[in-house]
Amino acid sequence: MGKRTLPPEEPAEIHEVMLRDALEERYLTYALSTIMHRALPDGRDGLKPVHRRILYGMRLLRLDPGTAFKKSAKIVGDVMGSFHPHGDQAIYDAMVRLAQDFSSRYPLVDGQGNFGNIDGDNPAAYRYTEARMTAVAQLLLEGIDEDGVEFRPNYDGQTKEPVVMPGGFPNLLANGSQGIAVGMATSIPPHNAAELCDAALHLIDKPDAKSKSLLKWVKGPDFPTGGIVVDSKEAIAEAYMTGRGSFRTRARWTQEEGARGTWVVVITEIPWLVQKSRLVEKIAELLNEKKLPLVGDVRDESAEDVRLVIEPKSRAVDPALMMESLFRLTELESKISLNLNVLIKGKIPKVVGLAECLREWLDHLRDVLLRRSNYRKTQIENRLEVLGGYLIAYLNIDKVIKIIRTEDEPKPELMKAFKLTEVQADAILDMRLRRLRKLEEFEIRTEDKNLRAELKGIKSLLGSEVEQWSKVGDQVRKVRDMFGPKTPLGKRRTTFADAPEHDLAAIEEAFVEREPCTVVISEKGWVRTLKGHVEDISGLAFKTDDKLDHAFFAETTSKLLVFATNGKFYSLDVAKLPGGRGHGEAIRMFIDMEPETAIVSLFVNKGGRKFLIASLEGQGFIVNEDDCVGNTRKGKQVLNVEMPNEACAITTVAGDTVAVIGTNHKMVLFPLDQVPEMARGRGVRLQKYTSAKLSDVAVFESKAGLNWKDSAGRDQSMSWKELADWRGNRADAGRLAHGLPKSNKFLRGVE
Repeated sequence: MGKRTLPPEEPAEIHEVMLRDALEERYLTYALSTIMHRALPDGRDGLKPVHRRILYGMRLLRLDPGTAFKKSAKIVGDVMGSFHPHGDQAIYDAMVRLAQDFSSRYPLVDGQGNFGNIDGDNPAAYRYTEARMTAVAQLLLEGIDEDGVEFRPNYDGQTKEPVVMPGGFPNLLANGSQGIAVGMATSIPPHNAAELCDAALHLIDKPDAKSKSLLKWVKGPDFPTGGIVVDSKEAIAEAYMTGRGSFRTRARWTQEEGARGTWVVVITEIPWLVQKSRLVEKIAELLNEKKLPLVGDVRDESAEDVRLVIEPKSRAVDPALMMESLFRLTELESKISLNLNVLIKGKIPKVVGLAECLREWLDHLRDVLLRRSNYRKTQIENRLEVLGGYLIAYLNIDKVIKIIRTEDEPKPELMKAFKLTEVQADAILDMRLRRLRKLEEFEIRTEDKNLRAELKGIKSLLGSEVEQWSKVGDQVRKVRDMFGPKTPLGKRRTTFADAPEHDLAAIEEAFVEREPCTVVISEKGWVRTLKGHVEDISGLAFKTDDKLDHAFFAETTSKLLVFATNGKFYSLDVAKLPGGRGHGEAIRMFIDMEPETAIVSLFVNKGGRKFLIASLEGQGFIVNEDDCVGNTRKGKQVLNVEMPNEACAITTVAGDTVAVIGTNHKMVLFPLDQVPEMARGRGVRLQKYTSAKLSDVAVFESKAGLNWKDSAGRDQSMSWKELADWRGNRADAGRLAHGLPKSNKFLRGVE
C-alpha cells in the first residue's frame, strides 16, 4: 500500500520588516527585561525580583523567625512553580547568598546546613539544607497583608505577587547589591543599618539635606567581613555625592610576638568578597616565584574566625613594609566599587547620591504607611457598621428573634424593620446563640468606642503630612534600636584609616630579592644582567656586528638611569632586565625612546648626586640626580633641546672647576659657581662656538688637576699650573687643547 501524500500547506501571510527595526525592537525588549527584572535592585526595598519572590514564597510557607526550618528544595520548588519560572539552581544560589553572613551584612535567610564558607567552597545541594526567614526579612515584609504594597499577576496569572516589598528596613544600602545589565551595571557595598537610620531621621527633619551633610552619620561602607577602608574623607564624600566611586579596603592585621625575638603577622579580617583559599594560594604562588622576598611562609589557621599567619623572612624585616608588599600584590587590598545605579519607583534606572537613595526609601515608607492606614480605616468602618447592627439587635432582641422565627426571608424584614444595611443584617443572621449573653452589649459598646478613637487617629494621620513623617520617623527609630551599635549584628565591623606612607623605593625594593649582579650593555644598545659581580666578561658572545660597550656592577634592587640625546632621563629596574642567557634585549623594549634618539650614558641611580649636562650647542646646567628619576616609560624631560641640537654630555659634579672641550679641539676652564642649578631647562652657554659643537664636559678639583682617559684607556692628567692657559670664564671660546686626547673626550662620564 503506497504512502499518502499530504496536500501542501497554504503559506502563512508574510510581513516584510526592516532588519534594523526588528533588531532594535528585540534588543530593546531584551535590555529592558534585563534591567527591570534581573540586574538592578529596586530603590525602595533594595531587592531584585528573584530575592523578592524567594522572601514572598517563604512568607506563604510561614517560615517566620522562630518557626521550624523547611527544606530548601521545598522553598525553591514553590518559588519556581509559582513566581520565578527560571532555573532552580539560579534561585537556590540567590537564596544561599541571602543566608551567607560573610556575603550579606544583614542576612535575610536563616540557613541550617552547609551554605558555603568564606574559602569559596560550594554549599550543599538544596535537598540537604533547610531555611527560614530572619528578623530583617520580617521587617521587609511587615504590612504586606495589610495592602501595604501593590500586587500584580504572576507569570501564568494563577496567583499574585508583590510588585515591591513594604521595605521597613534600609535593605538597599544595608546589604548592598551587585548586578550587570545591558549597557549599565550596579555595585552597592553594604552599610551599617543604624547609621543609615540616623541619616534618614536627619533627612526627615531636613528634607533638602545634601549627601555631604549625611556623611556625619554614614561614615562609609560596613562590610560583613570587616577590614579597613584607607581612602581619604574627600574621596569618600565625592563617591557618595555623585553615586560613583570606589573604596580601597585592606585586611586587618596584628603583630604577635614569639620566643627569642621572633614575630608573625596574623590577619584576622580580609576584604569583602575575597575567597580566603584563593588568597592563600596566591600568596604561596608569589612565594614560589620569589616575588615576596620579605615573606618566609604563610599558613591558614582559621577555624570559625579568619586567622592567616604570615611569617617574615627574618626578624629584621619591617612588618609594615612586608604587609605593604602583600597589599600591592595580593587581594589583601581590594578595591570595591560604588555605583548607585538603582530603579527609581521601580521603573527608571538612575545613578543617585546617598541623599536621593535614602529619600527614595523614606518616600516608600510613607506610601506604605498611607496604604496600610487606609486599609485599617476601611476595616474599622466595616467593623463599626457591624457593631451598630449588633447593638440594634441587642436592644431589640425579642423582635429580632420573632422576625427570624416567623419570616421565610428574615433578611429583608430585618433591614426594613430596623433600617439596617445588608452587611448589618448578614452579621445579625450569622451571629451565634452563645453571644446572646448579658455582657455582650457592654463589650460591643467598649469595642465601638475604642475603634472610633482609633479611626479618629487614622483620619488625623491621613490628613496631616507632619504626622505621617512623625510616624515614619518612629518606624525608623525602631529599626535603629533593633540594630544599634551595641547589638552584636549592628556593631560596626569596618573601620577607617589613612594608608601608611612608605618610601616608594623601599616598597619597590621589597618586591625583589637583593642580590649582586653585573649589567652588560652592547654598542647597539642590547642589555642583559649576569648573576654576581663578574670581573672577566671577555667570554661573552654578542650579536653579529655588535660588541661590548661597557659593563658595571649593580644589584637586583638597583634602578638604572638612561640619559638620551633628546634630553630625557629614563628609569630602568634591574630586576626587569633579561638574564645572562642569550644576547639580552634592546633597551628600547623597556622605554619609549624615539628611533632617532641615541643613548648618551647609562648608570646606576645612587641618589643625592649632582650632574652637569650639556647639549651640542654648548648649553648646559647642573641638575640634582633625584630630579632625573621618572616613573613612566616615556621618561622625564630635563634638558630642553630641539633638533638638530641634541644632549651630548653628562658628568658627575665632584669639584670646583668645569672643563669644556669642543669639536674644534678648543678647551675652556671656569669656576663651577658660574653654572646654575636647575630642575629643567635649556641651561646657560658653557662655551662659545662659530662652526664647532660641544664635545665633552668634566668637573674636577683645581688642587688635584684635570685627569682623563686616553683612547687606550690609560690615565692622563695635567696639574692646575699646567692648565693656566685655558682658565677663563663661562661662554669663552677657549684655546686649542694641546696634549689632550684627539677624540676631544675626557671619557669620565658619571662616576
